[in-house]
Parts: sequence; structure tokens; C-alpha cells
Amino acid sequence: MSTLYLLHKPYRMLSQFTDKQGRATLANVIEVPGIYAAGRLDYDSEGLLLLSDDGSLIHRIAHPRHKLPKTYWAQVEGQLDNTALRALAKGVELKDGLTQPARARRIEPPTIAPRDPMIDPRRHPDTSWLELTITEGRNRQVRRMTAHVGFPTLRLIRVAIGSWRLDNLRPGEWRKETLHAPANKAHRPAKARTRKKS
Repeated sequence: MSTLYLLHKPYRMLSQFTDKQGRATLANVIEVPGIYAAGRLDYDSEGLLLLSDDGSLIHRIAHPRHKLPKTYWAQVEGQLDNTALRALAKGVELKDGLTQPARARRIEPPTIAPRDPMIDPRRHPDTSWLELTITEGRNRQVRRMTAHVGFPTLRLIRVAIGSWRLDNLRPGEWRKETLHAPANKAHRPAKARTRKKS
């Protein structure tokens, strides 16, 4: 058995527990000794982050060899068209090479907690939402992909890693699962609890 923590990392928070520059870190929202993040989310991205004190579990989740799909909701500048969606799904040529095929579809604005600060409607009056599932983990990959097809990302939320989903966790909230199967196979949680740092 392994213990996994599913955390909704807020906007403008580092995916680590310390920072010499005084920026917000995971220590502001989860106080569990000895846990580490399996992968990371950029400072200006939000959403699902998985943490554990089990090094082999972290490796299975984070290592590119296992190709766990990661699903994101992206609010982009402009109205996504079918040409852009087909390009994202097929793969686009970035500076570090062609991206792997992805699943891309336009979605209605999701019901999510507001971001602080919000996207300024005066600067960005025309936006749309994309759901994108990738199996890679390149640096700022989703942002670079949407910019490449002409729709820069304004807000980015990771909603799933493999079969683990953000579900109804609000920014700063987390829940705990006890796993009875390897991370790259179907998992069966024994218990799940949601907590928020007071």
C-alpha cells in the first residue's frame, strides 16, 4: 500500500516546499512531513498535483516512460477553430521537436473557482476554453502548443493525471488516498479525505 495526496495547487504558488525569495509554496497549504511532488506545475498554472512519501510511487507517476496522460483546461485568447484543434491533436513542431499526438476539444467555460487576479476582460474580451490531454511533460508544453497554433493561453488548470482527477477540490484543498495497485494501473483507493489548511 502507498499513500498519495491529491492537491489543488493554487495560481502563483511554487510546486515545492521552500523558497528563498518568499514566494508561496506548498507548505502554505499542506503540512504533511516527508512528502514530495510527483512532477510539477508551473508557478502560474493551477490544478492537480500529486504528492507522496513513497519514492517508487513518485517515480512511476513522474517518469516519462510510463506516459501517464495529463489533462488540462486552458482558457485561450480568441475563439478556437477546427484547424487549431486538428493541429494540436496531430502534433505541432516546437523548438524542442514535434509533440506527440494529443486529444484536443473545445469545451464550454467550466464551473471553477475564480482566479485572483481574474483575467482582465478589457484586455482579453474574446476568449474560449480548450481541453487538452497530452502524454509528455515538456517545459510549459501546453502554453507553447496553444501559442503555436495562434491561441495564447491565459489560464491553465490541470484537471487529471492518469485516472486521478481534481474533481471538486478547490484551490489549496487536498485529499488523501491509500493505493492498493501500481500507479500506472487502475488504482483502488481505500479511503479519501479532503482537507484545507485553515
